[in-house]
Amino acid sequence: MEYIAKIHTPFPEKFGIPRQSGLAPAVGKIVFEPKFRNPDAVKGIEEFSHLWLLWEFSRAKQKEFHATVAPPRLGGKERRGVFATRSPFRPNSIGLSCVRLMDVRQDEKLGPVLTVSGVDLLDGTPLVDIKPYLPYADAHPEAKGGFAEKYEDFRIPVIFPEELLIKLPEKLRQTAMDVLAQDPRAAYNRQPDYVYGMAFDDYDIRFVVSDGQLVVKDVKKRDGELRKVK
Repeated sequence: MEYIAKIHTPFPEKFGIPRQSGLAPAVGKIVFEPKFRNPDAVKGIEEFSHLWLLWEFSRAKQKEFHATVAPPRLGGKERRGVFATRSPFRPNSIGLSCVRLMDVRQDEKLGPVLTVSGVDLLDGTPLVDIKPYLPYADAHPEAKGGFAEKYEDFRIPVIFPEELLIKLPEKLRQTAMDVLAQDPRAAYNRQPDYVYGMAFDDYDIRFVVSDGQLVVKDVKKRDGELRKVK
């Protein structure tokens, strides 16, 4: 296989990335590799509201096969079969995300550029394929979610002081709130009153978790700019 594109997202680091696609309205831009910049390759894609992205966990590779993993939502202690989870540590480092297609435009230099929302991918993640989401075939309302079901609606209250929230561009504020509400901390690293730092777009967000609430303590502009597609 070869990479067909890369996606640019507001997540320069793994810490803080939503655990599943669609849980936060984070926006990404898909830029095709030169070989695949023919506009005909996306002809008709604007007719679909959602897309499947197949991609590579470029920073989560393992040399040896491990039959079981410890899902974060189970506290990082209970183990399940790797094929019964969506853990990034897999025999083949392939990820799958369902995203909303927001815009398709033609760039003079980059060719087709797709804007999508609901992304759960690291900035610069390579894509190996894009397929349209088909509601009649892909949606199964009766489906069971197994051991993950009890964590489906897991959210933590977020206190984001107004004087700090306004440091973020308006278009990023709701996404930041939604990402924080999922509690970015690893299940095995939850220290009370410890100050955590989350890289988000061009900003660092500092927060603590105390008494069951996440409280933002500071927002600062990061050194350097993320590579963006205008």
